[in-house]
Amino acid sequence: MKKIKSMTLIALFLFTVSVFLTSCMTTKTSVGAFKETQGSEYTYAKGKQLWLFWGILPLGRTNVNTPGDGNCEVITRFNVGDALISGLTGGIVTSYSIKVKAKKKQ
Repeated sequence: MKKIKSMTLIALFLFTVSVFLTSCMTTKTSVGAFKETQGSEYTYAKGKQLWLFWGILPLGRTNVNTPGDGNCEVITRFNVGDALISGLTGGIVTSYSIKVKAKKKQ
């Protein structure tokens, strides 16, 4: 019984640590005049990129659409779901979430 409690406690601890550390693994790249453009932000497109062997080999290339004018912000994030995929496979399969944000012109 003690072993089950300790394993549960370790799993809960690792989950909590992965939730807090994934916020550090975010990249935001502004493209074009995204920062200067006025308007409200919205999610233009989403995608998920899969990698093999701890990020060495990509599994295909994810094509995430971008606006025609080219003004957008590309956000690449390693979130909790991605940490679960990586953790359950021992890092052999890793995924990253990609989000493209644009602004609606007023």
